[in-house]
Amino acid sequence: MGDPDGSAFRQRLVVIITGAIGAAVLAWGLRTHPGSSSFYVGTSALAAVWFLGGMLAGPVQLGWTEHDGHLRRPIIGPIVVGAGLAAVFVAGALVVRHVTVLADRIEGVLAYARRGSWPGVLLLTIANGVAEEVYFRGALQPALPPRLQLPATVAIYAVITMATGNVILGAASVVLGTIVGLQRRATDGILAPALTHVTWSVLMLVFLPVVFR
Repeated sequence: MGDPDGSAFRQRLVVIITGAIGAAVLAWGLRTHPGSSSFYVGTSALAAVWFLGGMLAGPVQLGWTEHDGHLRRPIIGPIVVGAGLAAVFVAGALVVRHVTVLADRIEGVLAYARRGSWPGVLLLTIANGVAEEVYFRGALQPALPPRLQLPATVAIYAVITMATGNVILGAASVVLGTIVGLQRRATDGILAPALTHVTWSVLMLVFLPVVFR
């Protein structure tokens, strides 16, 4: 027979170590010069940390939804949710751009897209969106006690995101983390959260520079 207690301990240990390493890499990556090779190295390393740490802590499940008595992979719904969330954020950005302190924070993030290779930034955006879900919703959330899974994962996600020193990213992580966390709980997997996260991230990458040009 297996050792469930030992397996749970190993899972939580991997989750803790991965979170600490990921926070450090994130803090460094978004403090590099926009468009520099260090930025691409840092964000690539971050995606690798989240993905490998999540898979090692695993098992990571894709998840299902039930429709007319049949189990199906959640695809269209999560994409629609991601698009709707992006629309809300873009609408909010139209207001925030008139608040100098907050606008400067967003401009600091957008500089990486404007001064770097757009295809490269797009690829890294997608990779990190998927990798974050593998770790945060695939490994961290199920490793926590049931009643704390959603609030604790959202809180940890926000705290780690704040390693960037950007309050706007921290606030966005709370909203996004809550939505994808609920999807993880509803589908028992990371496919829905990953699709929502990537859709939201890509649309923000496309439309935010237009709002702040």
